[in-house]
Amino acid sequence: MAEHEKPSNNLSEAVTPEAETVEEVETLASEAENPSEAISQNTSVAVEQPTTSEDELTEDDEDVVGASENEHDDEEDNEASDTESATGLKRGLLLEGTIVSTSPTEIRVDLGEHGEGIINSRELERLTSATLETLKEGTNILVYVLNPSNSDGKAVLSISRALEESDWRKAEEYLESQQVYTGKVSGYNKGGLIVRFGRLRGFVPASQISAERRERAQGESPEERWGSMLGETIYVKVVELKRSRNRLILSEQAANREIREQRKTQLLNELQKGQVRKGVVTSLTDFGAFVDLGGADGLVHLTELSWTHVTHPSEVVEVGQEVEVEVISVDLEGRRIGLSMRRLGDDPWEQVVDQYKKGQLIQATVTKLTKFGAFARLVDHPEIEGLIHVSELSEHRVRHPREVVSKGDVLTLRIIKIDRDQRRLGLSLKQVDSPDYMDFDWDFNSGA
Repeated sequence: MAEHEKPSNNLSEAVTPEAETVEEVETLASEAENPSEAISQNTSVAVEQPTTSEDELTEDDEDVVGASENEHDDEEDNEASDTESATGLKRGLLLEGTIVSTSPTEIRVDLGEHGEGIINSRELERLTSATLETLKEGTNILVYVLNPSNSDGKAVLSISRALEESDWRKAEEYLESQQVYTGKVSGYNKGGLIVRFGRLRGFVPASQISAERRERAQGESPEERWGSMLGETIYVKVVELKRSRNRLILSEQAANREIREQRKTQLLNELQKGQVRKGVVTSLTDFGAFVDLGGADGLVHLTELSWTHVTHPSEVVEVGQEVEVEVISVDLEGRRIGLSMRRLGDDPWEQVVDQYKKGQLIQATVTKLTKFGAFARLVDHPEIEGLIHVSELSEHRVRHPREVVSKGDVLTLRIIKIDRDQRRLGLSLKQVDSPDYMDFDWDFNSGA
């Protein structure tokens, strides 16, 4: 099986992050206790939790799903007794003890009311030199009871199994509470990503990886698809745990839904009308563009994209483009955010009011024909469109504008209406040569 894993650098405080060989680096990584940092301490289950069936996992997946990295000693396990010792110890107990003495062959640990136990040479051989250096007299350590009473009547203890057992219990708590776990992508195989959960290796099947990562996963080989993601931060939930089969399954999708809802709530409470934010266009629809503000999408309606007439958002923006927007509405109850791009630019209507007068002649390009008239865009201000009503096209009765003008025609027109409040411009073709405007044209052209 092709499996790739990058050693973690996040070691427990009790382990000095130094190693002399590659093997020690890998062992240090396997002994790391990677504390989970939940996004929220009081997270309730708000979504249906995904499950991963055994049929969904390939043979490669089955190998990597093995969460434990501890090489258990069969001889030691066979010798262990499940019966309770005279001091109340039982195999599998997780206890905190204090180191009493150390030697090259064993470490004696004070277990309080449970007496003393030993960490034997077999266990010490599994530990790195850096870890061994931390095991000094008086040091408090977490230990796992391998055997409550060996042939000498001593309890046999394990540090590595204690760390592993602690991580299993932590994983069980995460499964029950459905808290979000923050980890790092430490490896991959054909079927998905490996995420460190302390000493355990959690597996995120491809079906439970976020859509964003799957879009980036291009290529034929696992290395091409997943290799660039090594070391990246990932938020996951524990969705399946079977200690009997050494299985720990994680889901990024389940975590992302919850994180996004949390971020959206936070963002909705932070946003204020009139704020200017940067965001990324996530999708386009016929009625506008959705922009991600960093945890929540807001809508830039078609009419708020530009001061010019826009028939589809693709004329102005594209998916993935970074844009600057103004917050124009925040609906906490409906969880909606209204945005505008056009309001960040100069309002061309202010220029129309300042530069143009009713009766003035202008040039405009016909952009669209309808039953009730023709729309024309000003040549000097293409962001402004005016309407030539069908009754203003000709002195004769016109059934449809196409009888008089065509799309693309550049015409000389007369302004007959400027409605600043409604932002409407009325134009006329038939009144261009009207004698009613003879004096106005004379005065306007002479600069009077």
